[in-house]
Amino acid sequence: MSAERIVRANGVDLCVQTFGEPSEPAILLIAGSTSSLDGWPEEFCVQLAAASRFVIRYDHRDTGRSTSYPPGEPGYTGSDLRADALGILDALGVARAHLVGVSMGGGMAQVLAIEHPDRVASLTLIATSSGPADDLPPVVPELRAFFDNPPPEPDWSDRAAVIDYMVAGELPFRGVVGWDEAERRATAARVMDRTVNLKSSLSNHWIMIGGDDDGERLRPRLGRITAPTLVIHGTRDPLFPFPHGEALAAEIPGARLLPLEGVGHEVPPRPTWPTVLTALVAHTA
Repeated sequence: MSAERIVRANGVDLCVQTFGEPSEPAILLIAGSTSSLDGWPEEFCVQLAAASRFVIRYDHRDTGRSTSYPPGEPGYTGSDLRADALGILDALGVARAHLVGVSMGGGMAQVLAIEHPDRVASLTLIATSSGPADDLPPVVPELRAFFDNPPPEPDWSDRAAVIDYMVAGELPFRGVVGWDEAERRATAARVMDRTVNLKSSLSNHWIMIGGDDDGERLRPRLGRITAPTLVIHGTRDPLFPFPHGEALAAEIPGARLLPLEGVGHEVPPRPTWPTVLTALVAHTA
């Protein structure tokens, strides 16, 4: 495992950390909305690297130690975040990588596979969707109610209150497998300690996403994806219910679907790692 370092990519500073040897096949982990590199557990990365992979995780803009913007004023678009992912690969001298994206990161990975097929060795899409469609189920009512009536913001100077707020914000997305509150609190504390502006990190991506219509145009282009694709989707995902994963697997040529029973909208929880890591190693062979 390398130390975190700042690289200059796509005109901004991005924090990156790698695991394993650069000579091995590269796997770029692309986190979801508002998530820093901490969204990919260190032990998960270590185990993946132990299978002779060069694993890369990084902070999106406005998360962790990467370039931050004022709350409510993201100075970037979804296109910029995708360019950042390629910029990370360029900064590390990686010509072609296996992309593993969760949620927003999965949407980013889909577009990169369509627009930059020469950079994408394979595609793994976790808890993501090709965008809104009348034939796919909407957000479940409980999560919709959370979006419509979010909890009040904490006092951002109160460490305990902020950690409570962050953990509470994850609860509506969880499934019924592997939720560990102590582990989530430890992650939230680590995120708080290494984030430039926590309020920006928890809000600006949602504003940026709202102004980016790539999701509307994505589904008709799925047939252009040539990278071998693995779709990993929780059967209890409240944001993108399971048929979203089924649709991705059906519409991307040759894609394979790996259902995770009882898992919600989240990075695969620890009890699923034996299954998920085995699948990822085989898919990126």
